[in-house]
Amino acid sequence: MPAIDLARLRKQANRLADFFFVPEKFLKHLHAMLDYYVNHTLRTVENIAPGSNLPTYRTPAVVIKQIELELSQLASDNPSEALDLADLLWDEGYLETHLLAAFLLGRIPPQEDRLLARLTAWTSQVRDADVRSALLTTSLARLRKETPSQFLELIGEWLHPARTRTWPSGIQALLPMIADPEFQNLPPVLDLIEPIVESAPALIQLDLEALLLALYKASPTETTYFLRQALTRSENPMTRVTMRRISPAFPAELQMELRDLIRAKPLPTQGE
Repeated sequence: MPAIDLARLRKQANRLADFFFVPEKFLKHLHAMLDYYVNHTLRTVENIAPGSNLPTYRTPAVVIKQIELELSQLASDNPSEALDLADLLWDEGYLETHLLAAFLLGRIPPQEDRLLARLTAWTSQVRDADVRSALLTTSLARLRKETPSQFLELIGEWLHPARTRTWPSGIQALLPMIADPEFQNLPPVLDLIEPIVESAPALIQLDLEALLLALYKASPTETTYFLRQALTRSENPMTRVTMRRISPAFPAELQMELRDLIRAKPLPTQGE
């Protein structure tokens, strides 16, 4: 791989953006550009991204970021064409093309009718952790910021009690909203996650831990009250079991508040 000349990279990315409205040519020039920056010493026989099922050029992050920079305003101004390009990039099936497709979704206005369908379909298909993270953060950026009620409606579908397979996606998608200091409306979020917290299956233990830590950081008082209420009301023994397992990760103040509620129940004495 040649040393990255930033001036040359900007020209290449700008030239690539010229083909935004001609997706097939864009794809051809994209592959040529990615191949130019291949580090052949890092490529394996299969050229599969570590922990992934996707082929990859192992493109330096600065290259992808420059392409995104050139496409950002074009995608915002031309949502239909951006979605067409995103579809083609996704179907191409490389790590880099998936990441660029996820980026384009995040620049499309929430009013675009096909946006939510793509987000739901692609999130359910993806196995690569980096692409999944991009879909649940970058791709949802405008929806989360500009139409929070529509965003929460989508997350509500993913967190539906009957759709346990999409619970981890719903939880991860909530984290940027909760972490946003401008977001102050936690009650709708707490309403959405209440059934998940009370169900608390072991398979989502780490996801649940990350969610509760984010909530506590955003609002210790609301989170403490919410968890005490959930533990008091829940008739599901897994609520207490999972909370007990993840409580060592909680701040000391929260551990103290929940200690009595998550303590293991004593075994019944003989004759009870």
